[in-house]
Amino acid sequence: MQNQKRVVIDYVAPQINGGEFFIKRVVDEFVNVDAHVLVDGHDVIGASVLYKHEKERKWSESRMHLVVNDEWKSSFQVQKQGFYSYKVQGWVDYALNWQHGIERKIDDGQHVKSELLEGITLLKPLLKKASREEQDYLNYCIACFDDPEQYDSAIKEAKSSELHDIFMKYPEKHLANESKELQVYVDRKKARFSTWYEFFPRSASEQEGQHGTFKDCERLLPRIAQMGFDTLYFPPIHPIGYVNRKGKNNTTEAQPGDVGSAWGIGSPEGGHKAIHPKLGSLEDFKELINKAKAQGIEIAMDYALQAAPDHPWVKDHPEWFKWRPDGTVQYAENPPKKYQDILPIYWESKDYKNLWNECLDILMYWIDCGITIFRVDNPHTKPYYFWEWIIAEVKKKHPDIIFLAEAFTKPKVMQQLAKRGYTQSYTYFTWRNSKHELTEYLTELTQTDQREYMRPNFWPNTPDINPYHLQGSNESKYMQRYVLAATLSSNIGIYGPVYEQMIDEAVPGKEEYFMSEKFEVKHYDWFKQNKLTTVISRINQIRHEHEALQQTNNIKFCHVDNDNLMAYYKWNDSKSDELLIVVSLEHHYSQQGTVQLPLSDLGVYPGHHINVSDLITGSNYNWYNEWNFVELHPTLPFHIFKINK
Repeated sequence: MQNQKRVVIDYVAPQINGGEFFIKRVVDEFVNVDAHVLVDGHDVIGASVLYKHEKERKWSESRMHLVVNDEWKSSFQVQKQGFYSYKVQGWVDYALNWQHGIERKIDDGQHVKSELLEGITLLKPLLKKASREEQDYLNYCIACFDDPEQYDSAIKEAKSSELHDIFMKYPEKHLANESKELQVYVDRKKARFSTWYEFFPRSASEQEGQHGTFKDCERLLPRIAQMGFDTLYFPPIHPIGYVNRKGKNNTTEAQPGDVGSAWGIGSPEGGHKAIHPKLGSLEDFKELINKAKAQGIEIAMDYALQAAPDHPWVKDHPEWFKWRPDGTVQYAENPPKKYQDILPIYWESKDYKNLWNECLDILMYWIDCGITIFRVDNPHTKPYYFWEWIIAEVKKKHPDIIFLAEAFTKPKVMQQLAKRGYTQSYTYFTWRNSKHELTEYLTELTQTDQREYMRPNFWPNTPDINPYHLQGSNESKYMQRYVLAATLSSNIGIYGPVYEQMIDEAVPGKEEYFMSEKFEVKHYDWFKQNKLTTVISRINQIRHEHEALQQTNNIKFCHVDNDNLMAYYKWNDSKSDELLIVVSLEHHYSQQGTVQLPLSDLGVYPGHHINVSDLITGSNYNWYNEWNFVELHPTLPFHIFKINK
C-alpha cells in the first residue's frame, strides 16, 4: 500500500530482541532513548519520545535532539511501578524548515517578502494552542510579516529565538511517522539495591544440638540489621521428606535424628504451604516477618518447585511426575550432583494447567502471609514460558514482589530467565577472581544490552558453593571478596555466619563445604565479633549512604600499572556522588601502583586540585596529578574514596 510518510525511524534503543521483551528500570530512573531519524532531501525534521504508564490514557512527550549523523536522543523518567510504553515519533517540521530557509536567505541579502507571507500561514494555526502572551507575540509577527513598512522588524522576528521556541513548543506534525511501541517494567527501588544475608533457621538455637525456631531467629534480627543487611533469606522452611532423606555430609542413608536437606520438600506433615513443625507455627512465622520489617529487613523465602518422594503431591497428583515402567520416578540430577531425596516435576504433564495454578497459588499464599521476596531454586530446570506466565500473574496484583533467579548455568540460559521477568539474577562473580576476569565480566554486564534487563546479584559464597579461592584462605581474602561484591554490584549477598566466621573446610577436590549445613543442624556463636564483621558492617553502611553504590551500571575501570590492583570509578546519575574504589587482589603481600584518574569523566583538567577522603579510615588526600600513587596492605586491602572536587 502506498504511504505518504517521509520520515524514517530506525534502530530505536533500548529494546530487547526487537521489542519481544521489556527493559527494566526502578522508580525515578531514566530511560535514555536513541534512534536513527531521517528524511529524504534536506528538510528540517523533528522527533520525540512518546511515553505513558499503563494506567494513563494520554501520551507524554520528550523532544529528541540531533546528536550527529541522523542519530537522535532523548530521555524520560519513570515515576510509578508497573509497565510504561514508549515509542519514537518523527515528522517533517515545516515551520522550522521555513525559519531555517528564510534565515539563510536573509543572511544572503535576499528580499523575502513572499517567504514572510508564507510564514503567516504557519503562524495562524498556532494561535489556537498558544498562551495569551504567546498569542500577542504571534499576532505582532503576523502584522509585521504582512506590512511592507515593517520589513526590518519582520525579518528580525522571522529569525528570532522566541519564534523558534514557539515552533518547538507547538509543532505541526503533518504525516508523522511512529516506531512500534516498546515496554519498560518499573520495579520498586529494592530491585536495584539490596543487601542479602542467608542463614538456616534451624541453626539459630542458643543451645547446641537443639533445632532452631522462628523465635530463635527473632533474637538474631538486631545483629543482622546492625551489620547493614536489609534482606534475610531463608532456605526452605517446609516439612522435609523421610523417604530417601539425606544424612550428614550428603550421605544417601540417614541415621536416626538426621534432619535431611531443607530442599527435600514435603512429607506427611505437609508440602509447599506448610511449615516444618520444629520451626514453629504459621503465626510464629508471620510475627517474625513483622518484627524483621520493623528493623528494616524483608524476609525472602526459597521457592523450590520439587518434591520429596513422600510429598502430598506424589499421592494426590501422580500425573505431575514422570513414572518409569518399574513404577518409580527418576530422582533429580544436576550433574555431577545427585539429589536422591528429590523428585523432579514433570512439566510436560497433561495436567499442566492445574500444576501451574497450584504453583501460582503457593506464591499467593506466602505473599498473603507478608512475603515480598522469593529466591527461586534452580529456575533453569523449569520451562521459561512457565516463569514468564507466573511472574506476570504475580506482578499484576503485587508489583512489589521481587524474584531472584538462582541459576548458576550457561550465560544464555541466565539471560533468558532475566528476559522472562526475573527481577534479579545470580552471576558468575563467585568464580571471577583475577583483574582480567572481573573487568571483562563487569563490562559485559554493564556495557551491553544486559544492562537493560539483567540485574546481577553478587554472592561470594552460598551453601552450595565454597569456592576454591576461599578454602583455607585468610581474613584479607574474605575482605577483598566482600568489598568487590559490595562495590561492583548494587545487589549482593552472603551465606552466613559461615562467611564472616571464615568457616571454609571443604570436601577434598570440590567446591563444597565439608559437613555441610545443608544436611544438618549447626551451632554457632552468633554474636562473635571479628575484624571481618566490623569491615562488612562499615561497607554496608557506606552502601546505604552513597547512591553511587546503589546502582551497578555507572562504572568505569581505571588504569593501574599493577595487575594485582584494580581501580574503578562509580557515580550516581546526577554525579552528585562520585567514588573511586581501589582493591588489592593479592591477599598475602602489599601492593603498590599508580592509578590514572578519569579526569574527563570527573570534569576536571590536569593540575586541578582533587581531594579524596577514605570512607573506611577517614584519611584525606589531595591529588594534583592524573596519576596517583596507592599502596594497599593485606590488613586492609582496599580503599573506598569519596571524590571531593
